[in-house]
Amino acid sequence: MATTKKTQKVLAPMIDERETFVSLQKNFADSEASVQEKLKTLYQLQQADNAIEELVQLRGSLPAEVAVLEDEAGALKAKSAHLEELIAGYSARIESEKKQIVEIDADIAKYQQLLNNISNSREFDSINKELENQGLLRQIAEKNIGEAKDAIDARKADIEALAEKIAVREQDLAAKREELESIVESTSKEEAALVEKRDALSAKLDERTLSAYNRIKNSVHNHLAVVTVFNENSCGGCFNTITPQRLIDIASGKMLVICEHCGRIIVSDQL
Repeated sequence: MATTKKTQKVLAPMIDERETFVSLQKNFADSEASVQEKLKTLYQLQQADNAIEELVQLRGSLPAEVAVLEDEAGALKAKSAHLEELIAGYSARIESEKKQIVEIDADIAKYQQLLNNISNSREFDSINKELENQGLLRQIAEKNIGEAKDAIDARKADIEALAEKIAVREQDLAAKREELESIVESTSKEEAALVEKRDALSAKLDERTLSAYNRIKNSVHNHLAVVTVFNENSCGGCFNTITPQRLIDIASGKMLVICEHCGRIIVSDQL
């Protein structure tokens, strides 16, 4: 009897965020000067990110609106192109049916000429039968041509309606793009300077510290990873009360203090 081996899925160990912060705190504890410098750099990095985000927010929903209009215009153009392909197919069918009619007419002329030289009623009936069949084939071809022409007229009407919609979308898109480009242009120099400043500040931090900062910033709704003390005794991120000992640690600037409630880094406003 064959035995089946069950495959066990290896689960990655859960990351203990508190342990990660403990490691980060140890990493900070090189010297008093380095801790203060790192805290100051983190605070300045947060300020730079805040300023960049404010500039991005000036654009509001314009980038999303531009993207939606681009998609809509693209979809309408694709539909119009598909209709053009259908028209080309109908036109090719018309040409094919016309060629078939020419061949049918030639056969009809041939059979009509044969009627002049028949020798018996059996041949007469046979030729008349062929003439009848060719006449039916000609009617079918003419019907196919008529239906194809009607389909072309309908598709052309659809294309005209789409052209009006495309014109409206492109007009709206041009206006939104112009508005967005105006905002981007007016803030581009300031944003470039802030990005350059952010890169310089990031370069001052070790990989573990920068990774922790980005992780915290991306996990909170307002993107504030580094905050100051609020109202003298509360976290500036979640507004929960800070213990007196932690307030002393924050004021000293000699160690990394992380809010036990929200996980944000808390620094002294003296920085």
